[in-house]
Amino acid sequence: MHADESRKAAALAAFKGLESEPGVAKPDPILVVDNVVRRFGGLTAVDVNHIEVQRGSITALIGPNGAGKTTFFNQLTGFDTADSGQWTFNGKQMNGVHAHKVARMGMVRTFQLTKALSKLTVLENMRLGAQGQRGENFFRALFSALWEKQEDEITARADELLARFKLDTKREDFAGSLSGGQRKLLEMARALMVQPELVMLDEPMAGVNPALTQSLLGHVKGLREEGMTVLFVEHDMDMVRDISDWVIVMAQGGVIAEGPPDTIMSDARVIDAYLGAHHDAPLSAEEEEQQLHEAEAELEVESETVDESGKEPAK
Repeated sequence: MHADESRKAAALAAFKGLESEPGVAKPDPILVVDNVVRRFGGLTAVDVNHIEVQRGSITALIGPNGAGKTTFFNQLTGFDTADSGQWTFNGKQMNGVHAHKVARMGMVRTFQLTKALSKLTVLENMRLGAQGQRGENFFRALFSALWEKQEDEITARADELLARFKLDTKREDFAGSLSGGQRKLLEMARALMVQPELVMLDEPMAGVNPALTQSLLGHVKGLREEGMTVLFVEHDMDMVRDISDWVIVMAQGGVIAEGPPDTIMSDARVIDAYLGAHHDAPLSAEEEEQQLHEAEAELEVESETVDESGKEPAK
């Protein structure tokens, strides 16, 4: 069996038999979240009771605009501070851990709007992603023998990743000259410089032209193939169905459903969240009769108003 097929089969096996309910326990969760709340004034942007992300899987986090997905990402990765709650990564408490330390621990993220440093080259952007660089220390920087070997190793890893993401020809170009899709690739490649265990992708396909979409999809699948866990936010349901092993659905800050992709797409709670109150569901006989009575009553009121005034009511 091909390595990717083997990893996918293992991920699907881990979810087999699980209930499609919010907060369902996973066999081997890498990330566990409990009672995380984030408020902005009177608005509760995030209110997640409990979720677990299965190790070695590709999990999609979906929901309508304003559901709180990116804000939730920001809490977990140290880019914002939750008002309450706790979460663990590999069993370690992550509350209050700064973003750079979160990445150092093996939990990295990309952004909906890419964060490439435009006036640095592609290679320099990649080097910045490496952790624990000895040359960053002022006194060590004075003695090149202490950091040159590590610098060469970092450059070699950067070149390997650039070749994998087909950005090697852009190695010396300024990051600001890259297309939107190429910046997405660079950001994903740079995230891998820390050799993470959990990769969190915030709308990896946003603003990417169709020519690069399949390439990005392949790279996301490749992360699982290498044993990493992926949690990603996405609006493209075809992509979600194609690459995810499990789907978590947020609406109004909370988790309303989770389950396998095919199951979740037909879940009434999910349809409600996206469309509101079963817009496309057929009406029952009682509902049809009730709507007919309401329409007839409105017509009667309008008719009486016309009779009394001699003209139609103002709209």
